[in-house]
Amino acid sequence: MSADLATGRSLRHRLADRGIDWSLLFLAPAVLVIVALFVYPFVYGIGISFQPMNGGGALANYRGFFTDPYMYGTIFKTLRLAVPVALLSVLVAAPVAYQARRDFRGRKVLTALLMLPLTFGSILIALGMTRVFGENGWVNLTLDAVGLGKHQFLYSYTGTFIAAIMTTVPFSFLLMMGFFGGIDRSIENAAATLGASRSARFWRVILPLAMPGVITALMLALVETFAIFPSAILVGQPDNATRVLTIPIYQAASQQSDYTMASTIALILTVLELMILGIMVAIRGRLYTGPASSGKG
Repeated sequence: MSADLATGRSLRHRLADRGIDWSLLFLAPAVLVIVALFVYPFVYGIGISFQPMNGGGALANYRGFFTDPYMYGTIFKTLRLAVPVALLSVLVAAPVAYQARRDFRGRKVLTALLMLPLTFGSILIALGMTRVFGENGWVNLTLDAVGLGKHQFLYSYTGTFIAAIMTTVPFSFLLMMGFFGGIDRSIENAAATLGASRSARFWRVILPLAMPGVITALMLALVETFAIFPSAILVGQPDNATRVLTIPIYQAASQQSDYTMASTIALILTVLELMILGIMVAIRGRLYTGPASSGKG
């Protein structure tokens, strides 16, 4: 027993001498899971994307995608849906999250109502929308009763946009409620003591402190909306206005059994996401380090 302990101590000492924290060894199981479930499939997908099923060279799939207007048009349709949904979701959720950090009557009920769409899932929400926003749904019946006439909400860009908002707003709300709640209340109280109004405290104190968190929520909302799939089919136009990148990925893999093309489109989607997220990370970094760097100057 003492020999085992001595061996353990010597191992820790050797790791410490090399500047390695031995407690990092506890991360090994998590690293193995990440490699097995994420890194290896990603590397494998990159490899088969350069092995087109129908031949034509290593870049045949990429040439086929970017020379077909119907295919590469899915990039713009994805951006046209994902970016506005993410921005509007954060804009809607931010004020509610700011208020929800305070204790008020109905706070728990409000939080529970906002969390309900997360428990329903995108498929159930899309199916429920056919009863609410359909031609004879209560929304159209109400609009018709007040003289505004019926509108085509479903099976269009609008239907997918509404479904995406319903699932992304609760997600953004839960994220930003934690960000706003983590701000020290004494800072806001000090600003109030100095005579700052409530609006001034929000715009000049709270929002700058929470902005890195808001940018993070926007980044995760973008990731969520880039992966939209069920609502784009069930309440959108999967062959036209809402033909986002996830649809040709599904068609290539499940309908055509062309996993090399599916991997190609998935990699294009990944690169597009990484480019946008890289820009957002740079913006967040500047916002986070801005006050410190300005103070040094």
